[in-house]
Amino acid sequence: MSGFSKTLKREASFLAGAVTTAFFYLAGHILLQPSAGLLAQIFSFVWIFSVMLWCAFGVVRHADCLAVKLGEPYGTLILTLSVIGIEVSLIISIMLTGGSNEPLARDTMLAVLNIVLNGMVGISLLLGGLKYGEQPFNTQGARSFLSVLIPLATFSLILPRYTTSTADPSLSTGQQISFALMISALYGVFLATQSVRHKSFFLQPKPHSGVALSFLMAKDELEDEKHAPHEDDHDHDHDLEIFSTSYHAVFLILTMLPIVLLSKKFAVLVDFGIASFGMPAAFSGVLVALLVLTPEGLGSFRAALSNRLQRSVNICLGSALATIGLTVPAVLIAAGIFDIHIVLGVKDTDMILLLLTLILSIITFTGSRTNALQGAVHLVLFIFYFILIFQP
Repeated sequence: MSGFSKTLKREASFLAGAVTTAFFYLAGHILLQPSAGLLAQIFSFVWIFSVMLWCAFGVVRHADCLAVKLGEPYGTLILTLSVIGIEVSLIISIMLTGGSNEPLARDTMLAVLNIVLNGMVGISLLLGGLKYGEQPFNTQGARSFLSVLIPLATFSLILPRYTTSTADPSLSTGQQISFALMISALYGVFLATQSVRHKSFFLQPKPHSGVALSFLMAKDELEDEKHAPHEDDHDHDHDLEIFSTSYHAVFLILTMLPIVLLSKKFAVLVDFGIASFGMPAAFSGVLVALLVLTPEGLGSFRAALSNRLQRSVNICLGSALATIGLTVPAVLIAAGIFDIHIVLGVKDTDMILLLLTLILSIITFTGSRTNALQGAVHLVLFIFYFILIFQP
């Protein structure tokens, strides 16, 4: 009984999600109706959002435990795929609930790209740079991410703006099918590269990966050795409780389930809140992005503060790439199944900011080290993005 009690306490996020799901599906629908009043709607939103976020942290914890069991890059891959599953369920639920959510997929992907490539990368580089001065990472891995991310982001968010098969910045049925297939295929090639062919590209470089011929380079290597984690240290937090692979795999799925089921109820509240408070429609994409990215963001920040920048790079660039490589095909397929019209082409200001973000990412990850200045520049772009949401 003691062991069962410990398991219940350990998996409190799953229990909270299960109880909340049961309540809102059996009796809580009254709180979601406009007749319940604004305070009831706000209370329901805070309740569901908090529980979904708690469950998201539980998913990340189990993914981290699997990463320890299976090793990198499989742990990061499991985390990325789990988060994308949550993201897609939220997007589809909100699109099916509201009447004017055609740009939601685009707004969510833009929000993810800006939050990840500017917000998460900026804070991670700033924190790590302030603590360690410069931090090394594997340039080959970062370039691999960007070499796939840049064309996929262009195909998904910029090119639909200039196609002529439709009257608006959307894709025709034939284009949706071909784009979904090509994007999925290219992302599949990347996954094979990351997990099989070139796993070393995505591992933290060793302090003595090169021969220092000058005094300054030798000094830099000594600093790396001083701050680098020991060889026998795991690339994850030391306070994780590690159990069997099957245990973490099962509870990862069980903890994801309430998030997926509650996404429909969450969508009703988001649609009501956007209309009631006169918020810009793009803010719904920001809410979805914040919900799925908060646990990953905290993981990236902790890794940067532990001088494990490669894990931060894997988390951030992996999340951005998965958003395009998996979310776009999934949304296009769902749009065809449910007969939903979606708009993917970005507006002028968003396109400029997206191109600037991609160019800055190339500059940031061209070298083998990062510093606080690069993080500050990324954060400035993120602030501009947030301002333009409310003041376009």
